[in-house]
Amino acid sequence: MANLPVEDRNKLRRVWNDHAIQLAMKSRWADAVATNRNILELFPNDVDALNRLGRALREQGLYRDARETYQRAVTIDPNNAIAQRNLASLSTVDVDRAPVDTQERVDPRIFSAEAGKSGNAALVRVPDRALIARLTVGDRVYLFPEGRALFVRNGGGDVLGQVEPKIAQRLIDLIRGGSEYAAAIMSADEHSPRILIHETLQHPSQAGKVAFPNRVDTGTTIRPYTRESQVRYSDYDDEDDDGDAEQEFTTEVEPEGEEVVEPSEFEDEQQPE
Repeated sequence: MANLPVEDRNKLRRVWNDHAIQLAMKSRWADAVATNRNILELFPNDVDALNRLGRALREQGLYRDARETYQRAVTIDPNNAIAQRNLASLSTVDVDRAPVDTQERVDPRIFSAEAGKSGNAALVRVPDRALIARLTVGDRVYLFPEGRALFVRNGGGDVLGQVEPKIAQRLIDLIRGGSEYAAAIMSADEHSPRILIHETLQHPSQAGKVAFPNRVDTGTTIRPYTRESQVRYSDYDDEDDDGDAEQEFTTEVEPEGEEVVEPSEFEDEQQPE
């Protein structure tokens, strides 16, 4: 393929870029690996393809290969924020461990910005930041009230941390009253992780009680892959996924002065032709 005319090679790259993005949105990571490698066969220095490949490898628990791929991206573009961020994150992961079970991803539609029913919260008292490093935006997590603390666990039952107290106290009372909530990772930043929470069932006894009284119509829909300055999800099915490439959820989110999700390896930047 390297002998193809430049125009044909560029056309192939455009087609494969779009295909790689769609595969990521459907969480078809093995196919995404193959497609991004096809792109790299024609364009070895395509940093966007390297970042997408790194993400696809990481999603399959192939941490060593993912780290080497991101390192290659940084070698080509030392200022690439996506590759730098993932290298930093992978530095806390045991690359020789067996792949972890794939996280269950949430249907992004449940995070519709319904006034009073959707909000986001910081995770505090995180016991193991390496667990956070293995998560991605959109991964489902579970809420478990214990006493006056609201614990957050992954699908394997590992404690990821606790919901910040000012939000936890109200939710604990509502959960014990019979209401139910779905939650997913909004930001997998090891130092300031956040989750999205949505009320999926309001118990009749809780009628009139609002879960998020100060978060009315904030547009808390998530998108697994987004730029640093915004959160939009349209990526998954998601896998749901990232960026233009992965558009896990669709709606812009700029939580009241709170940090936004970091850039995603699936943000498909335009390549010069």
